[in-house]
Amino acid sequence: MKKNFLFSAALVFMASIAIAQETKTEENRKPGHYNENKFRQMYEEMATPNMFRTASGAPGPAYYQQKADYKINVELDDKNTKLFGTETITYHNNSPENLEYLWVQLDQNMRAPESKTPLVESQRMSPALTPDRFAKQFMEEPFQGGFHIDYVKDAKGNAMSYTINQTMMRINLAQPLKSGDKISFAIKWWYNINNYQVDGGRSGYEQFEDGNRLYVIAQFYPRMAVYNDVEGWQNMQFWGRGEFALPFGDFEVNITVPADHIMEATGELQNRKDVFTKEQQNRWELAQKTYDKPVVIVTQAEAEQTEKGFSDKKKTWKFKAKSVRDFGFSTSRKFILDAMAVKLETTTPMAISLYPKEANPLWGEYSTRAVAHTLKTYSHFTFDFPYPKAVSVSAQDQGMEYPMICWNFGRPDKDGNYTDRVKYGMLGVIIHEVGHNFFPMIVNSDERQWTWMDEGLNTFVEYLTEKSFDPNFPLDRGPADKIVPYMRGNQDFISPIMSNSENIFQFGNNAYGKPATGLNILRETIMGHELFDYAFKTYANRWKFKHPTPEDFFRTMEDASAVDLDWFWRGWFYSTDYVDLGVKDVKQYYVSLEPTEEMKNFAARRGRFLRDMGPFIYLVDETNKEFNPATKKPFEVKDVQMLEDYLDKNLTTEEKAALNKAPKYFYEVEFEKPGGMIMPIIAELHFEDGSTELHTFPAQIWRRNNETAKRVFATDKKIVKIQLDPNLETADIDVSNNMWPKEELPSKFDELDKK
Repeated sequence: MKKNFLFSAALVFMASIAIAQETKTEENRKPGHYNENKFRQMYEEMATPNMFRTASGAPGPAYYQQKADYKINVELDDKNTKLFGTETITYHNNSPENLEYLWVQLDQNMRAPESKTPLVESQRMSPALTPDRFAKQFMEEPFQGGFHIDYVKDAKGNAMSYTINQTMMRINLAQPLKSGDKISFAIKWWYNINNYQVDGGRSGYEQFEDGNRLYVIAQFYPRMAVYNDVEGWQNMQFWGRGEFALPFGDFEVNITVPADHIMEATGELQNRKDVFTKEQQNRWELAQKTYDKPVVIVTQAEAEQTEKGFSDKKKTWKFKAKSVRDFGFSTSRKFILDAMAVKLETTTPMAISLYPKEANPLWGEYSTRAVAHTLKTYSHFTFDFPYPKAVSVSAQDQGMEYPMICWNFGRPDKDGNYTDRVKYGMLGVIIHEVGHNFFPMIVNSDERQWTWMDEGLNTFVEYLTEKSFDPNFPLDRGPADKIVPYMRGNQDFISPIMSNSENIFQFGNNAYGKPATGLNILRETIMGHELFDYAFKTYANRWKFKHPTPEDFFRTMEDASAVDLDWFWRGWFYSTDYVDLGVKDVKQYYVSLEPTEEMKNFAARRGRFLRDMGPFIYLVDETNKEFNPATKKPFEVKDVQMLEDYLDKNLTTEEKAALNKAPKYFYEVEFEKPGGMIMPIIAELHFEDGSTELHTFPAQIWRRNNETAKRVFATDKKIVKIQLDPNLETADIDVSNNMWPKEELPSKFDELDKK
């Protein structure tokens, strides 16, 4: 029995279109064009794969990276807020090239009086200034910051030639450093420590009314720049925003501070018995076995007693760290310290917090628990945290990360009270900064070039961590609807994500919010959890303790998932295209066995009789109704009974039982895409009985027509409403065209704007 009668008319119709196209005259031809299809391969945008970095996104067989080991001795002069240091750097040239010189970063020079950083920003005169701002801008001498280099010497103690260019120092080698060789040299330096609340900065000190200071110290030593297969020397100047690119190495650091200070730092403490009391050591041993709540190592009572005196004696804390790219420390006589162990599948790191009494009760209740939860969640999505600890330090107005240690804002008022906003703000920054241990401290991307590779990826996993920490966590980045106000903003002040860190408009939205949202859309809507999570974990494990590029991330996500995402990277990361999908038109059809005039005319043109082309099921456009020849009235839905009669007469009982549905209603829906960004179509059908049905069409539905796409819905119930993106998954900037029939209602985004 012939069963393909439902398809015959469609095939004939398509054939007629092909013939019509062939009859176009030469005058109607359009000029040729290049491939502008949004699904074209990204060979032009991405670097060519090679032996260093493969087309799969993995390190290649010739991949290499340099190593820089440090032995550092520093002393903090608390009375004069100065830091003095000497270091020996051993640099391993693992590259295939010989190096004529070495580049060392001098980040503190950004705060030197002659720094060019203040000169690169436009200024305008404010009509009103507070006295303190007026004095700072027009009357005060600039802060006397920046490194003072006393010497650079080789391993034999001989002076080495060097040249300082702003925040970079070139070590001029007498002989090239050959491939496979290493060199050791020593640097002695000092600098004035800045009050970061007055002079700004990612590190410095916080001044308390009782005369005490809380130090968060980073970028405090001359640091080797990265040399790799992508940039050669990454010696782009540090202007203050684009963060750091650093090689991995091993550190031995001795830090001398006042004897009454408590400290934490990158690495493992080597002389605990010399710097803690016996009772504090016992508490530490208990904390190493405690997994459910923090153990207080240095109590608030002990900290309050210590902060009353200012010891003239000194104490040296000794730390060692392996395979880290940087080193930071924090020290104060005001510190309370608590800790707990975190059980992961293969490691058991310590979660630690340092905070003054001014941070309690908020910090004692939440900080270390948030650190522990962050390590667990990030480890689940990437790899088990490989370092021995993660430290959260309470530092007002700060939010900055270094290996194993970070400083975070958020404190209660003077009476110990705090709002949910303060609490969740503190938790958010702790989760974010601790999460940076994974991106970029271990998956070591180039922050000086691509802020999004650490901030965006980290913000995405932060979002997942916050959701699992507290279901009611007030999320401000990650969900698609949160990025809409930015995406529909003034294009003159929006940059592609793939822009250098120093050239970005709206830094937070561009480098944090939009990349995190894009990854969330990939996970929730485009790829699904299983494919996305596997590919994301593959990227993290391929590139842990290595230096990935954007292409390595893009390629790995496709390589490990078999999902073609070139269209997504190009639209979301390389352009400022925005999402705007809509319902352009809906045509409703009814079923009849009677031929329409259109079909009769078509058959006549082909020199055929309808009986030779049938039997057909005729779909009649409800918006342009034909008359039923039998009743002389417009077709109604009840005419579908003719189909049922036909099936009764022509199909056996077994064949009818094999049919899984009998549609009565037919809708041809035309979707439009006023926005430039490709995105899947998510259409929710609402039926007159109150039920709904969700249909998702992959982004590839737009592959041959960038403007419109059509789908036919055959249902057994009448559709009363069609809504696109009902759960706001795609960052659609205009939902006013998402509904059929059109509803004149304020959008959720308009309501958010009003708030």
